[in-house]
Amino acid sequence: MTELAKLPVTVITGFLGAGKTTLIRELMQNPGGKRLAVVVNEFGDVGVDGEILKSCAIPDCPAENIMELSNGCICCTVADDFIPTIEALMALEPRPDHILIETSGLALPKPLLKAFDWPDIRSKITVDGVIALADAEAVAAGRFAPDVAAVDAQRQADDSIDHETPLSEVFEDQISCADIVLLTKPDLAGPEGVAKAKAVIASEAPRPVPVIEVAEGAVDPRVILGLEAAAEDDMDARPSHHDDHGEHEHDDFDSIVVDLPELSDPQTLVRAIETLAKSHNILRVKGYAAVAGKPMRLLVQAVGARVRHQFDRPWAADEARQGRLVVIAEHDDIDREVIEAALGAVPQTAG
Repeated sequence: MTELAKLPVTVITGFLGAGKTTLIRELMQNPGGKRLAVVVNEFGDVGVDGEILKSCAIPDCPAENIMELSNGCICCTVADDFIPTIEALMALEPRPDHILIETSGLALPKPLLKAFDWPDIRSKITVDGVIALADAEAVAAGRFAPDVAAVDAQRQADDSIDHETPLSEVFEDQISCADIVLLTKPDLAGPEGVAKAKAVIASEAPRPVPVIEVAEGAVDPRVILGLEAAAEDDMDARPSHHDDHGEHEHDDFDSIVVDLPELSDPQTLVRAIETLAKSHNILRVKGYAAVAGKPMRLLVQAVGARVRHQFDRPWAADEARQGRLVVIAEHDDIDREVIEAALGAVPQTAG
């Protein structure tokens, strides 16, 4: 790449728990000969995804090429966070061949694309493409894309439902902005579920887009890198629910951080998360836990009531053996006392 060539950036978006970090980890391990840099934008102040990726750093994507932004949605903090981060990555020696941006699961991609028109960087970078990840099982279940005919029938009987939920709007905006959709976890959905999910995505997409089934993030980098979409110049083809708004808000969602004592049995925590997801509509839980007698740290990630956990690395000598979880839900479903009680949180001392 010459110094005059624009640096390509791929925006990786997708709903909470769709598999964005897994995809980026796979690309880091199999970069197709490209030297990568990564920007991770997390919701909440515990850098779970960034830590996972840094633990996978390799020469083609070393730890210093992985940067985290946790001060809010990057499309809302352009001047303070996003632009300086991009400029820092561009100044690296050797210069990256390609930048991957993992958005928060709550981010709307179109406002981020508008940030690439910022005067300091618009002549230096280009959006190579927008990749949207969609959880096949969740989409097939109709959680974020209601049946149009059924909704119309209900509207005739009840005017109060004449709107989409915030979750649905996020999903639809991400699909509308995509150049390629990766349908993740197809094994959990099964062939019938995959077919349903593809039909939902086709109905939501404003233009035909490829939909590719991907398990555990395994995809040939040639398929999703090097699209040359120049998405920043193609905004009209990417409609959004928020096109008529100067700004967009994240007030529909909230997060809290819960500190946990050392666990005797990980299954106790799993059952507590499952119960919270069902009783209090918790959308996402991610973080770490300490298990008595185990030298490794337990990585915990949950999407609704589906909980995954694995030991990821040894505890460092200077680390306190205490867990921390980020819990994300719609604003009205966040009840700190209930959540902390259910998870067995460390009592907060008076300051």
